[in-house]
Amino acid sequence: MTKRGWLTTLAACALLAGCASTSGAGPQTGAQAKAAPSPLKEIMPGYLPGYLAPGTAPNSLSLLPPPPAAGSAAQARDDEAAKAAVALSGTPRWTLATHDAELKFPKAAQTFACAMDVKISEADTPNLYRLLRRTLADNGLSTYPTKNKFKRARPFTVNGAPICTPNEEQVLRNDGSYPSGHSAIGWGWALVLTQVAPDRANEVLARGRAFANSRVICNVHWLSDTEEGRTMASAVVAKLQSDATFQTDLAAAKAEVAAARAKGLKPDGDCAAEAAQLAAG
Repeated sequence: MTKRGWLTTLAACALLAGCASTSGAGPQTGAQAKAAPSPLKEIMPGYLPGYLAPGTAPNSLSLLPPPPAAGSAAQARDDEAAKAAVALSGTPRWTLATHDAELKFPKAAQTFACAMDVKISEADTPNLYRLLRRTLADNGLSTYPTKNKFKRARPFTVNGAPICTPNEEQVLRNDGSYPSGHSAIGWGWALVLTQVAPDRANEVLARGRAFANSRVICNVHWLSDTEEGRTMASAVVAKLQSDATFQTDLAAAKAEVAAARAKGLKPDGDCAAEAAQLAAG
């Protein structure tokens, strides 16, 4: 996309009546929950609708304060964090932040594979794969009422330093910085995955926090953007706990992960290299 970000387009599409509809069956139980999920119509190519119907997600305008004002102590804190992040340009941590910028599947499915210590793929864990795809929409879209109201300028437009995804520069200039949609998605995934694999909660939450911080390292979000993105993710995942379809998919994903572990299915990526990249930042 060249004129608007994919998440902005997804937000607009999700609000249109009939933009997407489910084609699968309702919640399943027992052995059915372990089978591949029924097909679900995409909102737009590559993206599934979330679990929460339009208008039912937590309202970011009600939950979040305005972004830091120019000259405030909060903005000074953001400036310092941005300055420190720019110093990481070109380092292994910068490389990982570049990978974290990718939200398209199947690549995005690998983000938490090392933290989960299991292979995550549409073929091996289809319910988990869909759980990640659907909660991407729920968490990312939750940030847009506030993004659109404040249209906060991103740090690279202020400091002039490079970003880790230069091909997205024009799109990002036109997309509000506050709060961070990527951070909401990453932290939301982390919170969901702690329910899928509670024994890996520490590793998963640490990876979710690093995922959000990648946006600061990429010089495309202020620190406060990422913090309030995580706030929205926490609100969204809390809301999802009362959604029956989400709970069914969650149970199916948990069963899949247990089965994948029993088969010895390990992550496809280089987990040692990822650990080193995380340690570098």
